[in-house]
This record gives sequence, structure tokens and C-alpha cells, in this order.
Amino acid sequence: MKAKRPQDTFVVMSELILPNDTNVLGNLMGGRLMHWMDIAAAISAQKHCNCPVVTASVDNVSFSNPIKLGNLLTIEAKLTRSFNTSMEVYLRVWGEDLTAQYKYVSNEAYLTFVALDPNGKPRKVPELIPETDEEKRMFDGALRRRQVRLVLGGKMKAEEAGELRALFVKP
Repeated sequence: MKAKRPQDTFVVMSELILPNDTNVLGNLMGGRLMHWMDIAAAISAQKHCNCPVVTASVDNVSFSNPIKLGNLLTIEAKLTRSFNTSMEVYLRVWGEDLTAQYKYVSNEAYLTFVALDPNGKPRKVPELIPETDEEKRMFDGALRRRQVRLVLGGKMKAEEAGELRALFVKP
């Protein structure tokens, strides 16, 4: 299994925000955005492992700026780290008022995916090799984020979270 780089998993997806995508205030509905984010992240994960994937978790999704009716939505996604059968994908969402030529960050999130074999069982994924300083920073942080997810999801005991031990265990 050949290792890959984060840039090999990079995905850009754009949508024009239409009336059916918005709430009564003319803002993009959060559920619609999360649907598109899930698609972009899944494509990024599939580019890494070359097989079907399923969403395992979605980290906090906070909306810092609404995306308005008529604006352009752009989602950028790429892997930050691969583990045994799972992959963490980082997403940044932009809104853009094309008329005013103004681009702004709407939100960011991390989604985790699990690769599946032909029988629908988890399968091993290739190693991810970060290259840039930013990719290395995101790669290092991914282990801590993973441990937080596992502890909060009840799949790991706090005492077992080596990277987070100081947060959970009294000296």
C-alpha cells in the first residue's frame, strides 16, 4: 500500500446558494451545509484509500459567518492524518459575494471516515505523509483530536489517552 501526501487528497467543491438552500432569513441552512461538507470530506477520504468510506464522526461545527442567498459556497477538504482504518479530514468553508468581490470564512470542521472492504468491514488505509509545516502541525494535532473523540464516545478510557493524560488524570 503506497503512502500518500495530503495534497493528493485535496478537494474543492463549490455550490451557488439558491432559495431552496436557505432558511427564512436568507441564510444557508446548516443541515444543507453539513450535507455538502460530508460529501466533500468523503471524496477526500476516498481519494486517499481508493475504496468506499463511511462517516464515523463529525467534530464541532461552529458557524462564524452565514452564507447568504446568491453567494457562492466553496468547501476545501484534505486529509490531516490516517490511522489504521480511519482517516481525519479537515474542511474549511468559504462564502463569497461575487458581486461585491468579498470572500469570507464561514466555518471549519474535522470529519472522520472509516475505509470499507468489499464486505463492508473496516480495512487498512495507506499512510499519510505530511510535507509542509502546516500539514505537519495538523498531523500532530490529529492524534490528540482522535483521542478526545474516542474518550467522549466511550471507546477509550481517559487513562488510556496518552496524549491527553494530563487533562484527565490527577498527578
